[in-house]
Amino acid sequence: MSLLLSQAGRSQIGELRHEPTAKWVRALVDGRVVADSTRAVLVWEPRRVVPSYAVPAEDLTAELVPVAAGGSDGHVILHPGIPFSRHSTSGEAFTIRAPGRDLEAAAFRPADPDLAGLVVLGFNAFDTWYEEDEIIRGHPRDPFHRVDVRRSSRHLRLELDGQVLADTRRPTLVFETRLSTRYYLPREDVQVELKPSDTRTICAYKGEASYWSIAGHDDMVWGYEDPLPDAAGLAGLVAFYDEKVQVTVDGVGAGFEAVAAPDA
Repeated sequence: MSLLLSQAGRSQIGELRHEPTAKWVRALVDGRVVADSTRAVLVWEPRRVVPSYAVPAEDLTAELVPVAAGGSDGHVILHPGIPFSRHSTSGEAFTIRAPGRDLEAAAFRPADPDLAGLVVLGFNAFDTWYEEDEIIRGHPRDPFHRVDVRRSSRHLRLELDGQVLADTRRPTLVFETRLSTRYYLPREDVQVELKPSDTRTICAYKGEASYWSIAGHDDMVWGYEDPLPDAAGLAGLVAFYDEKVQVTVDGVGAGFEAVAAPDA
């Protein structure tokens, strides 16, 4: 994952941070509610890119079984692909013994007085999460993370090995906190065949991404066919991996940009 961090952002991501939320939060396993709280707190461990929910221990209907806490394993940035069981701050780890199933190392109690009595929960260990009465997917949303979708009339041209992949004067640009700009375009302006892929990924801010392959390159293109409300302007559009193709904007070559995956 490639992040664009200001000096302030680099300082903050290295700290243990927390932010209360007024949302009613529930986590389910096998259809049973294991966590149910209106006192949840968003917690970012040091170097952890996305937050996790923490709830008071008494808002859990499951036993906490102590286990050894795993370290960060040398990772400089703990992106969503790094398991929750890897921790970058001191504290106690637990397996959640829910009815019929153990959630291995899915709970963590940081050794921080400001978080006393709270248990941080691994999002992916649970089957379903609700905020109020709406299901959320991917991870809890960061209240300080923005996704700005803007239509543009810039001239966008995408090439690979001398072949024009797409050419448009009606791109949509996505400006997302800490990530490089992404360029989306209408499928009609793509000049190569797009073959549907079975690959799917989840972005907590934009929704479920579908993928397409082009000749010789699997999963080169993605789009959000039914995006979340904040990214409604992306419906029906597609994007190419900028780090794999040559991008030219208004006649200026952007080169092969090292940017993050769309589900970051």
